[in-house]
Amino acid sequence: MTSSLSRSESDFLGARSIPATAYWGVHTARAVENFPISGQPLSCMPELVRSLAFVKKAAAQANASLGVLDRERAGFIAAACDDLIAGRLHEQFVVDVIQGGAGTSTNMNANEVIANRALELMGHARGRYDALHPNDHVNASQSTNDVYPTALRMSAWIGIGVLLREMAALRAAFEAKAAEFADVLKIGRTQLQDAVPMTLGQELMAFAVMIGEDEQRLDEARALLTEVNLGATAVGTGINAPAGYLETVVPLLAQISGVPVVSAAHLVEATQDAGAFVQVSGVLKRVACKLSKTCHDLRLLSSGPQAGFGDILLPPRQAGSSIMPGKVNPVIPEVMNQVAFEVIGNDVTITMAAESGQLQLNAFEPIMAWSLHKSVRHLRQACLTLRVNCVDGIAANREGLARRVAESVTLVTALNPLIGYEKAALVAKTALANRATIADTAHALGVLSAADVQALLVPEKLTRPMRLEA
Repeated sequence: MTSSLSRSESDFLGARSIPATAYWGVHTARAVENFPISGQPLSCMPELVRSLAFVKKAAAQANASLGVLDRERAGFIAAACDDLIAGRLHEQFVVDVIQGGAGTSTNMNANEVIANRALELMGHARGRYDALHPNDHVNASQSTNDVYPTALRMSAWIGIGVLLREMAALRAAFEAKAAEFADVLKIGRTQLQDAVPMTLGQELMAFAVMIGEDEQRLDEARALLTEVNLGATAVGTGINAPAGYLETVVPLLAQISGVPVVSAAHLVEATQDAGAFVQVSGVLKRVACKLSKTCHDLRLLSSGPQAGFGDILLPPRQAGSSIMPGKVNPVIPEVMNQVAFEVIGNDVTITMAAESGQLQLNAFEPIMAWSLHKSVRHLRQACLTLRVNCVDGIAANREGLARRVAESVTLVTALNPLIGYEKAALVAKTALANRATIADTAHALGVLSAADVQALLVPEKLTRPMRLEA
């Protein structure tokens, strides 16, 4: 029954009452009832919504050029897609991100929203599917099995592009701090024990290099996402698509979206294979692991301020305790650690979902889509806050580091090439026992003069390969 507050829509299962203001229809309504899982609607994934609109617009234009769809309907479908691409009507994507059906509910949510917006532009009431139909017109020459994975690949490609920009900005922030602290000598640590001297700049530059390496690996994996199966329809045979459709729709999609998509070489394989998602997720896990390691190091290096390492000072961001006045915690590195834990878990989910695909289709791409989206988005935001709220404000404890270097027996390593391991060990042991400096101890033992030792203990000689005088 239709009223001012609702309209009636039917599918082969029967009629349903749809809110009059809704752009979605009966298929979406059933999916909302069937999948009350996460409470997160598809609108939480704006890149996916836009990618679906890119696919539907390219399909409409290809269908019009091949005579499958009249140009008037194709034009209104394209205009409706443009609204979604511009960010409008995303709230109408109400199906839960976790759903059965291999993404059919997502595809139908898009078909119905686009159809009803196109009907509105044509001057018809929503639900007048005799004038423009979600399946017959919006979904012409398509199936969920080629639309959904194509849109998923595109949305991931777009999202990773933003993540790469944030990683590059974070790398640049570490590089700037490395340059700022290039002259700050400190004691390095291996296995949490004092090791040989290095500069704080060298330590922070290592973090930058690690990020740069992962940018390259992620960009390589991202390229795999540009191979799509649009035009494959249900299983990869191209049934229900007209001759010439595949050769027309994919170049149109690349042109419309700016994503450099190309047709997969074997559409049957491409329709069932989720290997690209596994590869991308694996690289995201690598990124997460290394960023988390960096943040563990930042927390250690800033620990204290009195009873910890205290090599660096992180910018104070908020009160750290409800009971201890003045306490400040490393909350920004901590949030990156937690995002990394999530990304690692998401990778397990994506791995299991990809492995569980059967025959000509993987039914579990919705959980891959959601897990991949969370990994990309949360890593992106974590990189942003780590840069702005932490790395940019790192300060060096110059006085404390200088004192530790002067007092450290690890400086004796620099004497090895000159006096040998045994004498150097004697100097170290004696200096520790007497709480004396290396320079004074070497002089007292008659191994080297204090002046000779001091001449060796400078950053240029302690942090680079030593050139021995003939």
